Amino acid sequence: MKIGLTYDLRDVYLAEGYSEEETAEFDRADTIEALERELRALGHQTERIGRLKNLVERLASGDCWDLVFNIAEGLWGSGREAQVPALLDAYGIPYTFSDPLSLCVTLDKSVAKRLVRDAGLPTAPFVVVNDLKDLPQVRLPWPIFAKPVREGTGKGISGASKLGCSDELVKVCAKLFATFRQPVLLETFLPGREFTVGLLGSGRTTRALGVMEVVLRENADAEVYSYANKEWCEERVLYRLVDDDEAREAARVAVESWKVLGCQDAGRIDLRSDDAGRPQFLEANPLAGLHPHHSDLPILCALQGISYRELIGAILDEARQRVAGNVALCESRKSHESLGKGAARERWA
Repeated sequence: MKIGLTYDLRDVYLAEGYSEEETAEFDRADTIEALERELRALGHQTERIGRLKNLVERLASGDCWDLVFNIAEGLWGSGREAQVPALLDAYGIPYTFSDPLSLCVTLDKSVAKRLVRDAGLPTAPFVVVNDLKDLPQVRLPWPIFAKPVREGTGKGISGASKLGCSDELVKVCAKLFATFRQPVLLETFLPGREFTVGLLGSGRTTRALGVMEVVLRENADAEVYSYANKEWCEERVLYRLVDDDEAREAARVAVESWKVLGCQDAGRIDLRSDDAGRPQFLEANPLAGLHPHHSDLPILCALQGISYRELIGAILDEARQRVAGNVALCESRKSHESLGKGAARERWA
C-alpha cells in the first residue's frame, strides 16, 4: 500500500517559537523515523505529509494515498485532533485510528466522562468550571483534582493539582485559566492505583492488549501522573504489567468505555481506583503516543512481548479490516474529477 503519514513534529513548532509544554503532545523526529521504518519493513511505500497545512496543500495538488497513518494532534480548537480525519473524510481517503466524532468527544474529558457515566461505567464525580466565579458553587468533597479539560500528556498537571482547600482551588484554577484559556475539569481525587489499558480493535472486536500499572518513584511528583513525570518517565516512573482482580476490572471498564466512545483501531484508556479499589475511568487516548521507547502503549506492548513492528502491523490490520467493505474511495474521487459527476455516477451504477 501507499501510506501517507500525518503528524505534528515537535521540532517544527519549537522553531516557530512555541514552548516545550505547548508542544508536549507532538511527535519527536525519531517517532516518525521509527514508524516509517516499520511500515516499510511491513512491505508498504510511505510518504511523509506532516501537519494539517501540509495535507491541505497535498490534497489541493491532487495527491492521494491508499491509507493515511494519522497521528496528528492539531494545535488549536476543541476539535484539533479531528481536523485531519475530517479533511480525509471529505476527500474519501481512509486513515488509521478514530473518526472526527470520537476524537472530539474524547478530547473534551468532561464529554467523555458524561458518556461513560451515562453508560453505567464508573468515573469519579466531577464538575466543569469556566470562570473563577463558578468556584463557590463547586460541591465536591476534598481533596479535589484540577486539570485542563482539553489537554493530554499531563499538560497542566503538577504536584499542585491535588487541592485540599478553597485557597488552593482558586490559585490553581486561576493559573490554568490563564495558561490554557479553556475550562477546568474538577474531579473527586482518586487515591488508589493508576492503570493504563492498551486496546486493539473497534466496536465488538475491541480487546485489551494488557493492563499496565503506573508506579511513581520517590523522585516523582507525588500522587499524580504529572506532565513532568511523563516527560522524564524513564527516571521517575516504574511501569509493570498486572493481572490481579483489580487490574482485570480496569480492563473490563476500559474495553466497555472504548466501545461507548466509538474509538477505533488502537489506543489506551487511563483509569485510577477509588479508596475501595474500584477502577474509575479517567480519560481515553484514541491517538496514543507511538514513540517506541517513551510512549505508554509501546511500553505496555514491550512488557507483554509484543514488538513495535507487531504493534504497528496490528494497527494497520485493524484499519484495513475496518475499511475493507468500502469502495476504493480515492479512485472514486478521482473519477468524479476526471469524468464529471454524471459520468462517475453512471460508472458506479
